[in-house]
Amino acid sequence: MPELSLHNIDQISQDVRKQEITFSHLLDELTDHVCCDVEYEMQKGMNFQEAYLMVKQKMGKRRLKEIQEETLYAVDTKYRIMKTTMKISGVAGTVMVGLAALLKIQHWPGAGILLTLGALTLALVFLPSALSVLWKETHNTKRLFLFISAFLTGACFIAGTLFKIQHWQGAGPILILGTLSGILFFVPSLLISRLNDQENKAKRPVYILGAAGVVLYVAGLLCKIQHWPLATIFMVTGLILLCILAFPWYTWLTWKEENHLSSTFIFMVIGFLLIIIPGAIVNLNLQHSYQDRYYTTNNQQNALYDYLFMNNSSLVSRYHDSLNYQKLDQLHARTTGILSVVSNVQEEMVRESEGEPGKSAVSAGQISQTETGHEILYRKLSMPFDILPVRDHLLPNCKSRQDINLAISGYLDYLTGIVPGEDILRYKKLLDPSTYLPGDDSGKDVISLMSGLHSLEVLKNGILTAESCVLNEITRYK
Repeated sequence: MPELSLHNIDQISQDVRKQEITFSHLLDELTDHVCCDVEYEMQKGMNFQEAYLMVKQKMGKRRLKEIQEETLYAVDTKYRIMKTTMKISGVAGTVMVGLAALLKIQHWPGAGILLTLGALTLALVFLPSALSVLWKETHNTKRLFLFISAFLTGACFIAGTLFKIQHWQGAGPILILGTLSGILFFVPSLLISRLNDQENKAKRPVYILGAAGVVLYVAGLLCKIQHWPLATIFMVTGLILLCILAFPWYTWLTWKEENHLSSTFIFMVIGFLLIIIPGAIVNLNLQHSYQDRYYTTNNQQNALYDYLFMNNSSLVSRYHDSLNYQKLDQLHARTTGILSVVSNVQEEMVRESEGEPGKSAVSAGQISQTETGHEILYRKLSMPFDILPVRDHLLPNCKSRQDINLAISGYLDYLTGIVPGEDILRYKKLLDPSTYLPGDDSGKDVISLMSGLHSLEVLKNGILTAESCVLNEITRYK
């Protein structure tokens, strides 16, 4: 019967230790078991290297670890309790979070309670017990930092997501802490552990690309949630590294291996979907919510404008037979004229955003003519957050802004001849364009079309409010 040399036995012993077999008695028994299997294969005419490779392929990469886990589960009560706790809390927390998501989507009651309980179970029970189990199985001080950083990152992400969904204070700082922990500690630690794997040297560039992609994508997702700049650049770059470079490259390297359709490969595919799909949903949801608030706010200003305009027109009509009717009608005509100036600026801004670069659109189909004047159909704007129209029309040195200033200045002069005494001072702030529109230093700021249009809507409502007050003063002294 072929016998192994001391060098062969030492090589097998070192390989078993690399499997993080920490149970001392089990280490010797497993080494002896592998040596016997190798000697059995060598009886078939194989040399040591061929026989050892055959034994390793039969065992698989995790068989020795599984034997240790089964042994620890049988002889170590504390380990058994922690592993049972990890399994139960993991399943229970995941089920509660899943049910909470369903209830949240359907707007059914109980979502907040289930989400809170699930998040607390995962963060305070599952993660600590998983950390204890991993340490018990490995006792690897080199990987302790990896375990702790994974625990901190996971706990912060779970807590930050809970706070964000529940609209509690502190969500932003917790998410930032979790992201920084993942980017600065967890991903580098995981990358280092993979790079130290001597059996997969060819995959090291793939691991580096994958780590860079994860870092960029997670950073972009945080920027998107916090409404910070560069979110799209980070997310797109991260997805390119992950989906177009790292994953196909990894698949190509493992294609000829026996385990390319193993659970590891399947879980990698699922993992990519779990990264991409929620990110895309969050991205679209945040963008929709972001735009929706603008639409709602601007439509409310439109509704207020219609009310004020119709109310002032009705007031003038009621005093048709009054001695002050001519004064009332003239004031209303002046007000309508200045509102037209502001509306024309709005139309120019919309036409610029809908046209080609450097060339405005001939007509603005996003603006309709109503009984009260121009009305912008905000949801039809193709570029609602274009920044060029505000720079070209609302900054202090722009012609459109100067036209508005000149028109309001003339309107104030007209009101000075109507309003007695110092009462005109009450309307100067209300009619001051600088109260609503960008100042001298706003050229450095990014102000979107929707924000600029909203400012002009508020300005028009301020003009109508001033007119309403003056109309009431005129009728009071009839």
